[in-house]
Amino acid sequence: MPSLSQLQFSTKLLIDGELFEGEGRTETIYAPATGEVISQVREASTEQVNHAIAAAKRAYYSWSRTTPQQRSTVLLEIANLIENHAPNLARIEALNCGKPLHQALNDDLTAAVDVFRFFAGAVRCQYGQLSAEYIPGYTSMVRRDALGVVASIAPWNYPLMMAAWKIAPALAAGNTLVFKPSEHTPLSILELATHLDSILPKGCLNVVSGGGENVGSLLARHRDVRMISLTGDIVTGQKVLKDAVDSLKRTHLELGGKAPVIVCNDADIDLVVEGVTKYGYYNAGQDCTAACRIYAQAGIHDRLVEELGNAVSKLKFAQCQDSDNDLGPLISLRQRDRVASFVERALTEAHIQRVTGATIPSGSGYFYQPTLLAGCLQHDEIVQREVFGPVVTVTRFDEIPQALAWANDTEYGLASSVWTRDLDKAMHFATHLEYGCTWINSHFMLASEMPHGGLKRSGHGKELSSDSLQDYSVVRHIMARHALIN
Repeated sequence: MPSLSQLQFSTKLLIDGELFEGEGRTETIYAPATGEVISQVREASTEQVNHAIAAAKRAYYSWSRTTPQQRSTVLLEIANLIENHAPNLARIEALNCGKPLHQALNDDLTAAVDVFRFFAGAVRCQYGQLSAEYIPGYTSMVRRDALGVVASIAPWNYPLMMAAWKIAPALAAGNTLVFKPSEHTPLSILELATHLDSILPKGCLNVVSGGGENVGSLLARHRDVRMISLTGDIVTGQKVLKDAVDSLKRTHLELGGKAPVIVCNDADIDLVVEGVTKYGYYNAGQDCTAACRIYAQAGIHDRLVEELGNAVSKLKFAQCQDSDNDLGPLISLRQRDRVASFVERALTEAHIQRVTGATIPSGSGYFYQPTLLAGCLQHDEIVQREVFGPVVTVTRFDEIPQALAWANDTEYGLASSVWTRDLDKAMHFATHLEYGCTWINSHFMLASEMPHGGLKRSGHGKELSSDSLQDYSVVRHIMARHALIN
């Protein structure tokens, strides 16, 4: 983990092109890997949030009238800025989130750069309906225009990457933003904000830190905010929806998941073990798409449990050499204790078997041992609820209809995967699984070109892809009357 002496970072907010110390309450920022205090960040006051929204509203008039080519150029400059500052930003990210530095640099920062570059291209390649005369003497055409001021609220598991997911499409579509990072992990985006004044016009992007009950709620209620975009849990999503009701603003919500991993008898077990070991425990399981809920067919169940247990038990964490770590700690002591309580309750059930893990290791930091639980049943809490930690469950199934019914029997609908050598079987599952994404013989693979978003209580709206540009814009019909010439 990087030391504080290696880092340079800002704690100031970006409002109307200028940097300000927050005027609200002070939030203590901890290093999850050690529990030490990194910094103190003051959240934005009500007046500062209002100032940021007003600045975004003023900037919208000119920014929304720029051409796609002009906006594309700015996004490319932001991508280059992130790439040039990637080593320092990755160190801040690793310290603030606890994740291994090599993952922050090679995965998170690389993805953030790619997202800005993708939307720089995508905004120049939009297409729409043909213009035509649907009524004699009238020509109709369709425009797609920006919405106005967008308020975006990001989570703590991928701070800078989630910032890219929200900022890039909103700016590309011609909107201006007020962006709120998680109060637990504001440091990387606050540092990036110090370099944006030479690229973005004043007010186009404002960054205000603070808690959801103060800053987040104010953003969701404010009448000058036309859209609120949130990545978080269901409870937070419900609060945002309630706050957004009075002004009838658009909402864009990604609210978690409980991804089923269906492993059929004919699956390549080595491939399954490799995939789940990596993507069930990546980022300490703090991922809405984590491969956390395995349904294993009876014929391969015992072998899968044994081989997966052996692989998971070898995952490295809390190593002195950061590059040796496969995963980091949980984001906070509260989150670590929440994960531990899920496992403790599960193990009070006689039918649930601890294959490996299920302990809080000694030493500093908010680590939890990578855990695999077998013998879990469909109705168990550990199967139904999102744990958001390094915990994977295994449930045995006999026939395909049973696995399909169990996989869909949840309030979540974000991501899923099916593992089989039979393409017909795989496509049957993919057709009937009620999830925004279904991977076949893989899990967790994301591409900027492809949409990411959920069904059911996992929310609505899409991140990434050209579909995201549509979410951040509105269709308008223009009809021109003209003389009929025979």
